[in-house]
Amino acid sequence: MGINKEFSSLEQVIGAYRTKLGTLPETQFATTPPIGGWSASEVYSHIFDASLLSLKALEECLEGRGANRSTPFVTKVILFFGAFPPGVRFKTPKVLEGRVKVITKVEAAEMIAQFEQQLAVNRLKVAQANPEVKTKHPRLGYLNASQWLRFIGIHLKHHLKQLKRVEKSF
Repeated sequence: MGINKEFSSLEQVIGAYRTKLGTLPETQFATTPPIGGWSASEVYSHIFDASLLSLKALEECLEGRGANRSTPFVTKVILFFGAFPPGVRFKTPKVLEGRVKVITKVEAAEMIAQFEQQLAVNRLKVAQANPEVKTKHPRLGYLNASQWLRFIGIHLKHHLKQLKRVEKSF
């Protein structure tokens, strides 16, 4: 997928998060679902916090502050197919686990807006990024700027499915 299509896909999935945010009642938003796990609030907290951190890693690549390391084959497969393997559940990296918190719908909307702002800042720069400059993802190994962009989209879509499961459980 080309850079412009990646950005277009990200805009669509962000729109889906915004729409879902508008439809969830505030009381349900912060409530642990009957199926257990994270509330919708915690999912929003995680996904947009992680996406902002991923953008920082992408920016490090753009600024040339990375390493010339190889990307693991399994990561290349995930990026190629645009999804995590079906049925595989990844545990949140410890570095991110403690950052997940219950937030309000207003805070979630602010995080979405902040993410969109940062994404727009980097839109024109990603296509010119050196593909050899990579920074380390806690689970997937070294990614370059365009791979980080692809990962962000995959991660957002993955958690959108989680939100649908949470919503259906009520």
